[in-house]
Amino acid sequence: MSDFLSTYGFLIVSMLFGSMLGISLYLPLMAGQLSLASPGFYAVGGYIAAILSTKVFVTTGAFPIPLLLLEMAIAGIVCGILGILVGVPALRLRGIYLAIATIAFIEILRILSLNLEITGGAVGIFGIPQPFNSPIEYLWIALPLLLLSMAFVYRLENIRVGRALIAIREDELAADAMGINPTYYKVLAFTLGAMLAGIVGAVSAHFLNTWNARQGTFDASIIYLTFVLIGGSRSFLGAVLGGMVFTAMPELLRFAADTPNLPLFVAQFLRDGRLMIFGLLIVLGTIFFPQGLVPAGLFKRK
Repeated sequence: MSDFLSTYGFLIVSMLFGSMLGISLYLPLMAGQLSLASPGFYAVGGYIAAILSTKVFVTTGAFPIPLLLLEMAIAGIVCGILGILVGVPALRLRGIYLAIATIAFIEILRILSLNLEITGGAVGIFGIPQPFNSPIEYLWIALPLLLLSMAFVYRLENIRVGRALIAIREDELAADAMGINPTYYKVLAFTLGAMLAGIVGAVSAHFLNTWNARQGTFDASIIYLTFVLIGGSRSFLGAVLGGMVFTAMPELLRFAADTPNLPLFVAQFLRDGRLMIFGLLIVLGTIFFPQGLVPAGLFKRK
């Protein structure tokens, strides 16, 4: 068992982070908003933790857990404020226009991180201190954070706020006529998703030991969108399942590429064609599983 955890510890923790990033994209979708901004907030959270741990909270030895929790809190607050600033104008748009606007937001952040000295430019920030001795020990942070995120979203769906978000998703005009303020609730959902992505980014910066502009790109948006659409966009459990499965998929594809007697072009495609495969899965998933692998109400009592 210890050999298994030491070998696959990095992948296991990455799967939990993927699930939380799926939830961060699911939150705006609760209000029917196709936002692809999560990688941008994820990158901002990571840069906050990387800068603080290497330039402000300089320590010797293992990085203190209380300082890591403080970085997570700061990243969540900053990304929440940024989410409000971006969400108020952007959420006036709908559908594909909102998706394009959030992609533009990601590109702006990427260009800034490539050109600012404090972010390390194209090289990024290296040598981010480690609070744990091995990747699997990050479960002490990742697992409670995932469980808290799931409990929060579950509770959110079953109170007045969650019902208002679902009403907006189903019919915004009808919800507005019933006295629900669509702008307020859409910005709230967008901000909550931004905060969660920023918190995950702060932990991931330490987990990966390095942080650069590649962490928040359009490619990442497509991957996170795959988490939710294939896992299930009407249930947070779908986002969790999709995040775990599709975070592990590159490793599964690489394992499949090493199959004996496999044609060279097929093996190369399995290793390097991840985004093409994800795009194909989105198309096939929306055709054959329109509600995702975990449809809404699957675990509800009848």
